[in-house]
Amino acid sequence: MATRAGIDPMATIPVREAHTMEAARLGRWLEGRLPDAGALTIRQFSGGQSNPTYLLSTAGGRYVLRRKPPGALLPSAHAVDREFRILNALAGSAVPVPRALCYCDDPGIAGTPFYLMEYVEGRIFWNPALPGLTPPERAAIYEEMNRVIAAIHAVDPDAAGLADFGRRENYVARQIERWSKQYRASELERIESMEQLIDWLPRHVPPDEPARITHGDFRIDNLIFDRDELRIRAVIDWELATLGNAFSDFAYHCMPYRMPEPLRKGLAGLDLAQLGIPSEQAYVEKYLERSGRPAKLAPGTFDFYVAFNLFRLASILQGVAARARLGNASSEHATEAGSLTRPIADLGWAQARGVH
Repeated sequence: MATRAGIDPMATIPVREAHTMEAARLGRWLEGRLPDAGALTIRQFSGGQSNPTYLLSTAGGRYVLRRKPPGALLPSAHAVDREFRILNALAGSAVPVPRALCYCDDPGIAGTPFYLMEYVEGRIFWNPALPGLTPPERAAIYEEMNRVIAAIHAVDPDAAGLADFGRRENYVARQIERWSKQYRASELERIESMEQLIDWLPRHVPPDEPARITHGDFRIDNLIFDRDELRIRAVIDWELATLGNAFSDFAYHCMPYRMPEPLRKGLAGLDLAQLGIPSEQAYVEKYLERSGRPAKLAPGTFDFYVAFNLFRLASILQGVAARARLGNASSEHATEAGSLTRPIADLGWAQARGVH
């Protein structure tokens, strides 16, 4: 299994002190909601930067619990209720998702609102370069990722019962405003490239597009692959899902192409052909073909969306850094992740300067 910093991303650890729950109280709540809910044990997944995620083992099976982190939180962040809703909406669609089981908004049960879903057995890859695999295996994984993100964007929000899952107009402009506010709310120091992006982005937004379901964080480590086949069994971490701009969502997924290897294990500078990984251009063209979009984009469109998503990622990482300082981050690697805010912002501003 691919690892990050030597850690198996599907591995669990004892529950961190900051994220403890009263097992007896939770176990009583689960009685009648799960088959054979007795003899509950709780461990925490080692990965993740946002919502604490736990493996629950009972006499009847294994389940995954995701809840809001404790402590002071940014407005509209950690929306586990929205995650639960979209998992239910996509059940049975062409998009592979875990089966959502139950939701609880009573903070007296586990300390914060949470939901429960099925445990999906499989493997997660942390590194987009997919070390240890063969070129044909890498090609197959990229083909599968491309297929699944196109499938997400092909879902009709109205038919899925998600007509009110988000506002349909001016998605990117609203996102720029939202993440600018989120960044200001968690700002720890002045970052000049973020200041430049906050000023530049609103003035260069491309024409609006019809709203589609967007995942918001579709990257390789939010995908559970089958252990025996190069097939995605579940797309996870839907916290940022909404109705929005599908191509912006896809550009976020493509960000590793523009990142150097030391920066969040990017692909820039690697020999992609030798690795068996499609070029950025080929990958984009395949998505456009699958989505029924024009084969060619207006000049600067993709670069804008990459710059916007790097800005958005920098804002998210700033929030991770702020939670780490407050002591309520979900991962022991939160400080390390937060330290990437500045270089990600610098890369975003470099992309913006290349837009013509």
